[in-house]
Amino acid sequence: MKPGKFVRPFRIEDGSRFRLKDFDPRETLGLKSKEHAKEILERGIVHLEELQEKLYAQDRWAILLILQGMDAAGKDSTIKHVMSGVNPEGCQVHSFKTPSAEELQHDFLWRTSIALPERGQIGIFNRSYYEEVLIVRVHPKLLALEKIPAQLVSADPWEQRFRDINAFERYLTDNGIVVLKFFLNLSKKEQKKRFFERLDDPAKNWKFSISDALERQHWENYMRAYEDMIRKTSTPHAPWHAVPADHKWFTRLAVAEAMIEALEDLNLSYPKMDAKKKKELKDARRALEHEA
Repeated sequence: MKPGKFVRPFRIEDGSRFRLKDFDPRETLGLKSKEHAKEILERGIVHLEELQEKLYAQDRWAILLILQGMDAAGKDSTIKHVMSGVNPEGCQVHSFKTPSAEELQHDFLWRTSIALPERGQIGIFNRSYYEEVLIVRVHPKLLALEKIPAQLVSADPWEQRFRDINAFERYLTDNGIVVLKFFLNLSKKEQKKRFFERLDDPAKNWKFSISDALERQHWENYMRAYEDMIRKTSTPHAPWHAVPADHKWFTRLAVAEAMIEALEDLNLSYPKMDAKKKKELKDARRALEHEA
């Protein structure tokens, strides 16, 4: 897998000129075959497994993977396939749905903050604090449920939240948590196709909710919210990746490549043994060799 080939074209480090219409959900960068993509992904997963073992052993850095996208964009399947070779001990997955009563009693970053990955771990957020500038923006009445004092709610709460999120991600980066953010860029046409698949296949019926169909009515509002989110929160230390999602096999490949590239940039290595540890290993070897 050539570093960056399948993900760098979709990376946004400066969102000031970002326009969603410039990113085609069907793009595959010349890859025509699902089988070819799977072959490349399998090689990448082997390498990802090696890098994750070093991340875990070194116990200094952490990776936070954030997946955002419309319903049926492929968030769950991306996690399943990309992380298929990773040691479960070094990976944590958290899905953030409708806030609970307890979560609504706290600030909007609280529920995700307590789920941040430990050092040596890969943490995956299936949806995240970005819901606070997406669904809450599309449905402003949800903001009232958060019980923020009226005098603290500004005329433009979304700009305030963008500032808070940027500061939060700067804080995470400064403390050794590498933030990788992915917007799974699904077309409305492909979403409709996947919804019908869920309706037609009894084994997939459980995935479908009437609320999914109702949210389609707000598609344009969501696209504007996503575009503004990427414009306002894309930074060099926590860039967004607007990954094409109409072909799941390409989405998985791009996400895997971004993870590999980020881990390689950390120059990970296994811990070096000091003199005391080397003596302990030597003594352990001697004891094993002299067992009856």
